[in-house]
Amino acid sequence: MKVGFNMLLWATHITEEHLPLLETMKNIGYDGVEVPLFEGDVEHFEKIGKAINDNGLGCTTVTVIPDEEHNPISADAGNRQGAVDYLKWAIDCSAALGSPVLCGPFYQPLGVFTGQPPTEDEKQRAADVHRQAADIAAKANVTLAVEFLNRFECYFLNTMADAADYVKAVNHPSVGVMYDTFHANIEEKDPVGCITKDIDVIKHVHISENDRGTPGKGHIDWPGTFKALRSGGYDEWMVVEAFGRALPDLAAATRVWRDFFPSAEEVYTEALKLIREQWEAAA
Repeated sequence: MKVGFNMLLWATHITEEHLPLLETMKNIGYDGVEVPLFEGDVEHFEKIGKAINDNGLGCTTVTVIPDEEHNPISADAGNRQGAVDYLKWAIDCSAALGSPVLCGPFYQPLGVFTGQPPTEDEKQRAADVHRQAADIAAKANVTLAVEFLNRFECYFLNTMADAADYVKAVNHPSVGVMYDTFHANIEEKDPVGCITKDIDVIKHVHISENDRGTPGKGHIDWPGTFKALRSGGYDEWMVVEAFGRALPDLAAATRVWRDFFPSAEEVYTEALKLIREQWEAAA
């Protein structure tokens, strides 16, 4: 098991000014960082990837669907091709960084709703896009980990069962599910039991408190969560995700308008301690 920290706490685009954070993460004891992919090119991320590697860290990556012109579930074939092209860009940037996993809700633009559940046509259209992207990812040695979100952020995938069924329908070895404790806490009747049921498709995990603040300071069932993951054989990345008010656009998108922690330092120190202790206790 490897522990990472999502750099969205500081920026939506990682540049040279953020590189000192890498030494901090390494010195504290993290194995890597998660790099957001919302803009930039392969050449830029090659440089960032070298800095990550030079600090003795690994990395994973995260992205979202930016708009309707890159929407995998769109009825417009041009938009679906835009989605394939966008995911190819994200995969290429992931490979440049040395990331083995690209995660995120990359199936629809966030905050867009029809008032209805996803249709079978939407599922089929998305699956076709993701199979094409998975072929690209396989050649780059990148796994796509699809993240289900709570119903206030999207409508396409809201539960572990939704995501597991969808991934099985895509039916590609380079596509799996990301389990996020924050979203599961909202949507699952049994946030721990759903892990055990579908552990075979979980390829990535986000460790996030029920209020998106410091892990361990809320009411997520951490002992149960880590026990389910470890006893189920999960041995991949666990990435801490927390959001603050430092980035206005991201704060607006994640509905963060009050402080959930006194400092970033509390988040990354307490989260790492929690994960190491809980993982050991789950043995």
